[in-house]
Amino acid sequence: MGMNVACLDLEGVLVPEIWIAFSKESGIDELKITTRDEPDYDKLMKFRIAVLKEHGLGLKEIQETIAKIDPLPGAKEFLDELRSNMQTIIISDTFEQFAKPLMEKLGMPTIFCNKLEVAEDGSITGYTMRCEKSKLTTVKALQSCGFDTIATGDSFNDLAMIEASKAGFLFRSTDKIKADYPHLPAYEEYSDLLKAFLDAAN
Repeated sequence: MGMNVACLDLEGVLVPEIWIAFSKESGIDELKITTRDEPDYDKLMKFRIAVLKEHGLGLKEIQETIAKIDPLPGAKEFLDELRSNMQTIIISDTFEQFAKPLMEKLGMPTIFCNKLEVAEDGSITGYTMRCEKSKLTTVKALQSCGFDTIATGDSFNDLAMIEASKAGFLFRSTDKIKADYPHLPAYEEYSDLLKAFLDAAN
């Protein structure tokens, strides 16, 4: 039997969607689009970077919004309980520059994410993915080291990681994803998600 590692998505699962919060704060509607709407992450990020440039906004403005974001109600308690039962890693397509203040509010869990390329004037010029298909690649790497992964997420970019794991669950996902992946258990409450992780680990 392998050792279990819980692999969690961040946005939509533990914290609100950062780009949606920034879209509200900045009044720029186009920034509401997330990985729930656009499966092609590269296309999505290039679009976001172009919109920011057009409006003269950079990392500082986004970080000011992030400073006001709190984890979703119940997320920290869920995470604390999960971490007391098994090793837990957050695997996210967000960026180090966004995640750090949120990790502090969650008790500094381990997070694997990507990196923004930022010019001296603070404008976002591009991004570097940690690896190709970052969530799936990370889960497979953990499995190659003798770990069993148990995963959860809410978006298109979580599905490969969920399906490749010993057990995987949708959490607060969209009706479309739930309908397209009826074989994946879908939960709305942290108490149910915690129970699913603990049951899968035994």
